[in-house]
Amino acid sequence: MTKKILVVEDLTDIRKMMKIMVELYGYEVIEARDGAEAIEQALEHRPSLVLMDLAMPLMNGADAARAIKGTESCADIPIIAVTAYQNMDQEALEAGCSRVIHKPVDFLKLKTLLAEHAA
Repeated sequence: MTKKILVVEDLTDIRKMMKIMVELYGYEVIEARDGAEAIEQALEHRPSLVLMDLAMPLMNGADAARAIKGTESCADIPIIAVTAYQNMDQEALEAGCSRVIHKPVDFLKLKTLLAEHAA
């Protein structure tokens, strides 16, 4: 069975690029445009991993990560924060993210992280 990865990113071009790369690595991709949609998708699809942008409108990634981790059925899903802001690392980790990667995304590093965390 193909593992599902939830890609959460408000910028369409970045989300589409991440989707293409993750699919090339052999995963099924579910998309969300903001934190609220990420929570809905996580509850509906129970992905193997979430790639979560932090700076988004409506609900930011840290709040969405807290909500996902606070839901019994999704608490064990690893979340990797994806951010362009170096100063958001601590907030992401405190929100329950397993790791933080920075934009621009190094796709070879991402491939390794997917293999490690989407077990």
